[in-house]
Amino acid sequence: MGFHQSKRDDMNLQKIYRGRFGLLTLFFSIFIALSFVTRTVLLIKAWHLFHRSLWLLIKIYSVGFFYDVITMLYFAIPLVLFLIFVPDKVFRHRFHKPLIDLLFFITICIMVFDGVAEYFFFHEFGTRFNFIAIDYLIYTRELINNMKESYPLLPLFSGMALLSFFILFYVRKWFILSTVTGSLFKQRLKHGTIFLLLPILPLLFLDSSLTIISSNNYANELSANGIYNLFAAFRNNQIHYKTFYASLDDRTIFKNLKTLLEEKNNSLAREDLFDVTRKIRHSQKEKRLNIAVVVVESLGSEYLGVFGHRRGLTPNLDRMAEEGLFFTNLYATGTRTDRGLEAITLSVPPTPGRSIVKRADNEDMFSWGLIMKERGYDAKFIYSGYGYFDNMNYFFSHNGFEVIDRKNFFKNEITFENAWGVCDEDLFDKCIKEFDKSFKKNTPFFTLILTTSNHRPFTYPSGRIDIPSHSGRKGAVKYTDFAIGKFMRDAKDKPWFKDTLFVIVADHCAGSAGETALPAKGYEIPLLIYSPAHIAPQKIDKLASQIDIAPTTLGLLNFSYRSKFFGKDILIMEPDQERAFIGTYEKLGYVKKDRLVVLDVKKEATLYQFDRKTGKTKKLLPEQNLINEAISYYQGADYVNQHRLNRWDLSGK
Repeated sequence: MGFHQSKRDDMNLQKIYRGRFGLLTLFFSIFIALSFVTRTVLLIKAWHLFHRSLWLLIKIYSVGFFYDVITMLYFAIPLVLFLIFVPDKVFRHRFHKPLIDLLFFITICIMVFDGVAEYFFFHEFGTRFNFIAIDYLIYTRELINNMKESYPLLPLFSGMALLSFFILFYVRKWFILSTVTGSLFKQRLKHGTIFLLLPILPLLFLDSSLTIISSNNYANELSANGIYNLFAAFRNNQIHYKTFYASLDDRTIFKNLKTLLEEKNNSLAREDLFDVTRKIRHSQKEKRLNIAVVVVESLGSEYLGVFGHRRGLTPNLDRMAEEGLFFTNLYATGTRTDRGLEAITLSVPPTPGRSIVKRADNEDMFSWGLIMKERGYDAKFIYSGYGYFDNMNYFFSHNGFEVIDRKNFFKNEITFENAWGVCDEDLFDKCIKEFDKSFKKNTPFFTLILTTSNHRPFTYPSGRIDIPSHSGRKGAVKYTDFAIGKFMRDAKDKPWFKDTLFVIVADHCAGSAGETALPAKGYEIPLLIYSPAHIAPQKIDKLASQIDIAPTTLGLLNFSYRSKFFGKDILIMEPDQERAFIGTYEKLGYVKKDRLVVLDVKKEATLYQFDRKTGKTKKLLPEQNLINEAISYYQGADYVNQHRLNRWDLSGK
């Protein structure tokens, strides 16, 4: 009976895979099987991160299967065209089968590689492929070098090739069935056209919203397809706010916004309802101090001893926090470096899609750099890598900064480098040389410094700390802290040190994956301002955002200026004005007191109660006033950017 059952099964498979379109069925089978395996592996990895139930697992696999099928329809288009237009004479030729073998082997390799890549991506970011993956694919130099230095590529690629070969070997017997019978072009065109038309409907009417099957973000990610997410992210690199998000009348938005932007020391510069320009006034004498803003890669608050974490990774930063102005309740606006640079430089909430740093038409923005340049400062952006990455060189060079990046380092200035650039010690040594140049010219300096050592592959010079290089994030954090400590010791011997404000902040946290789409606790980062001759030690526990850094620093210098910033001076901020902005490229969060408003596509607005200590959130009934505040900030920021009202030439000068 078993023999006959096996024979019947084999005959059924022959029917399925017979004819040239049997190749399409075979491709479909392999794609769905590998997608199922990938989802299962990721499910096992995330098993402890969400509350499981049979119904949730059914939804994960059924919704996942749906998106796998949609993705397969797109992925199969080249094969369908091939099956339609290749004549029977060619299709049945003896050289055709080896060609099909090769093409299928390459295709299977791509599928296997996708599964392995998704595993590592999920491990790093807690999500399936998204806009972060697009960024890495664009910058192939950094991607390839980072892979070389982070992973054992030869064993990995050898294993993937071997697995692909075994899959091909197993399915190869079905290839011959595709050449058994001939076919007419009209018949091929009829069948092929159906397959070509099928992807049009999801392209027009489907997005990723069906993957939201749970309040747990990990479950939602597991129900998605990584390749589908990748292309959806590429399409949605800039999202028009009013089309997709909860909105109000523009006049109402700006009435609300002008109230929300009020501060003790400012007044509106114009009567125009849609102009948020304010006059910032300080009665005390302006201080012409130097400013060095150190933007530290991925320095989440969870690594610092001053936040209660006793692993001894940040002794230098912990000491400086005790000796300077330390802000203990500050949040990053996003999860990428370009978002942090946008917030620090332009003082704006994160708008949907790409950051302004990476968008077209981002020249001559109202920026911190142009404010300082107008005051006669040497304004520089110094980066240890190649600044074409994330469009940084273009953005900074067109917004008041002179750019110094990896190509400006001489050979004798480099003691160690990896995929992302020279080590932090070399970077800070270069900064000191640039500070010396400004001092010799009797010109104050304003420098934005971006570090890279606290980034995978987590490699750094040996002999500096007691954690070996390439052993993980903890070692990279401790090395960066060591480099900052050395930077401060070297700077203290310089004549410009006593008149310099050192502003140290993270670009974003080390990881923001969590059960919820916007785990607010994961966005918490340190900010300290250090200048022993000018800043008395103090801890500030006000809820604040990266967008408040520029106004706060300018306030410490008693600068009077016209401002288009959305940020505020934290030191004079009233309790009811405290708030923070967090987001991804699609979700926008507004934190106020113990509330978190999340604005999402489909014009959704959800309110949560947020526990600052644990990071736990609980869904609440809507509070419309608070939701309207969030909408006013985000819609207002989008309107200002879309209508070019945030440009330097419109500042009223």
